[in-house]
Amino acid sequence: MAIKLNANGVYISSSNKNLNHKFINLKNNFKILGSAHNFKEIKIKELQRVEEIFLSPLFKRKNNTQLDIYRYLKLKKSTFMKDISLGGINKSNIKKLKLVNSFGFAAITYFKKKGL
Repeated sequence: MAIKLNANGVYISSSNKNLNHKFINLKNNFKILGSAHNFKEIKIKELQRVEEIFLSPLFKRKNNTQLDIYRYLKLKKSTFMKDISLGGINKSNIKKLKLVNSFGFAAITYFKKKGL
């Protein structure tokens, strides 16, 4: 569908375990993004040819789950993909992002509160 729509990329969620994606005739700047929460999902994303991966949740959220900084770093070291920090990022912990030295980060609530 992304190719038919002439999109610049596609996002593959952590729940998508399909290894039969047919990304042929891609544009040079076509990006394949994905998300993962553990080592097994990272390896699946590598097989799906993901280039940048959202690792989440880095910090504690309402449902009390989190990777924490140490688990995040361990997962980050297990892959060649560029990592994007996601989950639970807010005003009180944004400075801790420097500890994981991620390629980027995403924080919907943080940016909403900033008015961006």
